[in-house]
Amino acid sequence: MNPVVTQPGYGARGTMSSDWQTGVFDCCSDMGVCLCGTFCPMCLSCQIAADMNECCLCGYSVAIRTMYRTRYGIPGSICSDFLWLACFPVCTLCQLKRDINKRKEMNAF
Repeated sequence: MNPVVTQPGYGARGTMSSDWQTGVFDCCSDMGVCLCGTFCPMCLSCQIAADMNECCLCGYSVAIRTMYRTRYGIPGSICSDFLWLACFPVCTLCQLKRDINKRKEMNAF
């Protein structure tokens, strides 16, 4: 009997795994998202939640980031999602929104 050493994955359009479209600290790659996240992070979190068909209050949560990462096969863990949000909340929110926008542009959202 062979033990399972990797978990099955899934992602957009049958893709097994991918990565974030931008890094956590690539704020200047989309100044609109950066400014929104800096001056009104709750607005940005509501946009993210709306993009993912979730309650507005969920946009600023580990659950949303984990669900998104799992949906697109992005490597990581719940622990890493928590740490990113705890240490760099605005940068992490901006990264998620930039990723959503880029996947929408590629028709992969």
